[in-house]
Amino acid sequence: MIATRAVAPIANLDRVSYRYPAVASLALDDVRWRVPEGAFVVVAGPSGSGKSTLLRCLNGLVPHFSGGELAGRIAVAGEDALVAGPARLSRAVGFVFQDPEAQLLTGRVDDELAFSLEQHGVPPVIMRKRVEEMLDLLGIAHLRDRDPATLSGGERQRVAVAAALALHPRLLVLDEPTSQLDPWGAEDVLTALTRLNEDLGLSIVLAEHRLERVLSHADQLRFIEPNGDVREGPPEAVAREIDPIVLPPVTQLGRALDWSPLPLTIKAGRPFARSLDLTDSPAPPTVEPVGEVAFDVRGLTLAHDTRTVLEAIDLPIHAGELVALMGRNGSGKTTLLRSLMGFHRPQSGRIMLFGRDVTGAEPAEIGRTVGYLPQQPGTILFAERLIDELRFTLKHRPQSRAGIVETLDRLGLTGLAERHPRDLSGGERERAALAAILVGSPRVLLLDEPTRGMDAWRKAALGELLKDLRREGVAVVLATHDVELVARYATRVVLLGDREIVADGPPAEVLAGSLTFSTQVNKLFGGAWLTVDQVLAAAHTVSF
Repeated sequence: MIATRAVAPIANLDRVSYRYPAVASLALDDVRWRVPEGAFVVVAGPSGSGKSTLLRCLNGLVPHFSGGELAGRIAVAGEDALVAGPARLSRAVGFVFQDPEAQLLTGRVDDELAFSLEQHGVPPVIMRKRVEEMLDLLGIAHLRDRDPATLSGGERQRVAVAAALALHPRLLVLDEPTSQLDPWGAEDVLTALTRLNEDLGLSIVLAEHRLERVLSHADQLRFIEPNGDVREGPPEAVAREIDPIVLPPVTQLGRALDWSPLPLTIKAGRPFARSLDLTDSPAPPTVEPVGEVAFDVRGLTLAHDTRTVLEAIDLPIHAGELVALMGRNGSGKTTLLRSLMGFHRPQSGRIMLFGRDVTGAEPAEIGRTVGYLPQQPGTILFAERLIDELRFTLKHRPQSRAGIVETLDRLGLTGLAERHPRDLSGGERERAALAAILVGSPRVLLLDEPTRGMDAWRKAALGELLKDLRREGVAVVLATHDVELVARYATRVVLLGDREIVADGPPAEVLAGSLTFSTQVNKLFGGAWLTVDQVLAAAHTVSF
């Protein structure tokens, strides 16, 4: 008989409490958590619940870099994290930050992958081999000689994952690694992680809000409730206990219609979907009236250096529309938004704003009418307190109709007015930057991936807020990969690809039937079905 030995967890947090410097409340309170060796663990919960802080305990950034007060014990890969610190732990723990641009240091992608290997003294032959492996594994070989600063947000995210994997860590920790990725890019990264987990036994801890992307890959789900309680276990078991709003649409349907076993994937949901006796198509959406043309783009050609990104684009955008810009990473969504704001000068074409030619105008001039939220919201936050950010906007927008208290309340930030914006969570910072824009009452709102780092509750609230703004006559242009948000709230979808507009129309036309830019409900039922609400409204004819 062969004796077996119990495998020690790759990470073990025992009664860990932590408080950031100069902050009264605890970020972590008596946390007990064991991460099994070789597990794929997903951590989820509301913005500000301590997910990023929890992950930073695993590589020593908390408390060695963050400072503050920590109690309890943290053991990671056989090391005492409070003694070892980030430098020593980096040999065993790879880390991908919520903002990948914060960890990219070099001027070439392949140098970025080699950087950590050089710091740890990996021999040149092994280094070159690992760089090539990571370039292929993450599908970024064509970017090898590019400067990371010139890449799209999603491309930078994949580079950051590849750089973290190059050291062959025992534990890989990722904070929202798919938040900027298009659907195919996200699936490629998750497939690569699953392969490394299953074939090499790599332990993975991944924090994510969009559970429809990651839940089916996980062995365990650790869900932090809004009240701080923790539910942990196999994904299907935890999914039966938590608020359905956070679940993938197919799982929401399963909960509502009492499907068992509870489906976590499209494949698992298909047998149940076939049992539903739905009508041929959902009720057509109400046609929303639109106002005057806000932006009128004619013959617009945009380029980065010698590479043409968009060519001869015609795009009118009306007041009262919510236009979703979609397309794969690098298709030009951000470049188009930046050109509308005056940050990126076109090679040719014309941009009219409420009948005025602003093709060569400065961003400050355009900003009197247009609000712009970039992919990195922290770049527009500079004051010591959140309330001062809003006061600064009002100082330069005296015609604003919005009030500070009202704006903070609309975005769920009332209790954070005195906080430093840099001390907020990723999702809170996103809303803080949006509050600083909305308090100026812009007539046009340009949003670049606004739901990055935003939990399901806040995302739903944002959708309702954008709906209200649209009905107030604001033109909203939203660059996003979030097909579920688009299906629910957009009035129009513009799909970019191969330097042109591939499709332009209502969500039911553009999203339906797509393999990539489609909702889980559409993949289950086809036709014009897009949302859970549509199916549940028609499911009264179902007999079980």
